Amino acid sequence: MITMPRPPEYAVSDEAAAYIADALVQLAMQFEATHFAQIRRHYQSITRDRDSDTDGQLHLFDDPPPF
Repeated sequence: MITMPRPPEYAVSDEAAAYIADALVQLAMQFEATHFAQIRRHYQSITRDRDSDTDGQLHLFDDPPPF
């Protein structure tokens, strides 16, 4: 788990906080739209490695007893 350092306390108005949050969301959406293919390739590569030895089904319980 990544732990982020505690951000310093900035005094901003409610309006400023809303504008900053909106700008950050717009930036994140624009970045994701621009780099979507790269992001997808990365996630596919790490899940392919992780799931290569499984059949895609989670095994939550032991094998059931034979009838």
